[in-house]
Amino acid sequence: MQSYESIIIGGGPCGLSAAIEQKKKGIETLVIEKGNVVDSIYKYPTHQTFFSSSDKLSIGDIPFIVEESKPHRNQALVYYREVVKHHQLNVHAFEEVLTVKKIDNKFTITTTKDVYQCKFLTVATGYYGQHNQLEAEGANLAKVFYYFKEAHPYFDQNVVVIGGKNSAVDAALELEKAGANVTVLYRGDRYSTAIKPWILPNFESLVNHEKIKMEFNATVEKISETTVTYKKDGKLIEIPNDYVFAMIGYHPDYDFLESIGIEINTNEYGTAPVHNKETYETNVENCYIAGVITAGNDNNSIFIENGKYHGGVITQSILTKKQTPLET
Repeated sequence: MQSYESIIIGGGPCGLSAAIEQKKKGIETLVIEKGNVVDSIYKYPTHQTFFSSSDKLSIGDIPFIVEESKPHRNQALVYYREVVKHHQLNVHAFEEVLTVKKIDNKFTITTTKDVYQCKFLTVATGYYGQHNQLEAEGANLAKVFYYFKEAHPYFDQNVVVIGGKNSAVDAALELEKAGANVTVLYRGDRYSTAIKPWILPNFESLVNHEKIKMEFNATVEKISETTVTYKKDGKLIEIPNDYVFAMIGYHPDYDFLESIGIEINTNEYGTAPVHNKETYETNVENCYIAGVITAGNDNNSIFIENGKYHGGVITQSILTKKQTPLET
């Protein structure tokens, strides 16, 4: 069994930022990541452009400089690799955490490769690894995808994109550019206000020129090998179909959080892990959460640009605990 003072589960930008802050303060820290560093960014569409400018995505006092106003996915991958190298972070990649047990004020973490022990634990597992499930007959067919990577294979194919926010619009634009016959089915009655303002005019223009078919108030009822059936205005409409991209959002791995003992709270604002807003410590003593999972299902409030600051707050809390002698 290997022992560390602190372990961070998740090697995304917010997990890496937390590791940097802890290392700066002399806290021995290990990052365990089931993919490689910034795995969720790696899973983004190949030609993805970020919503934010590069300076807002930078971590660890390392400038992120690009010529364009907004960086691309590949530039971000290069940048975060360089950050890990510069700060000489201890990252165990391609290692998945199976269980976390707290015994005698220490966390025992069992992974696919080893067993570890630590006093302080930070969970920064994001939400991109768990997609929301499409509730429709045929949703588990092999032709249904929840992540979009490349458009080329869908040239001259009938493709349905389900959803109406950025990931759906981005996918539809790429698919249309590659020569796919694209239909977008969205249950909302108008364009979402969450859509990036610089891509909506282009998308609307393609819809107006009938290059992309956009259906509002549409819910998917059934997917077969050759068709998609959706309901609109009380009528069932069947269209020929080869592939479906269900871009309907993502959520934190609540089962994993609950297995650690972290309470999940649901109220009128949504679902989120219970934590102290001042320190990011959960109801489990010495266990913290960082990054987008702090917002739970509300994945439009925490991003890299504000989640990256969680690490500094958590580090300060750990230092305070270390300086305060335990009551005897």
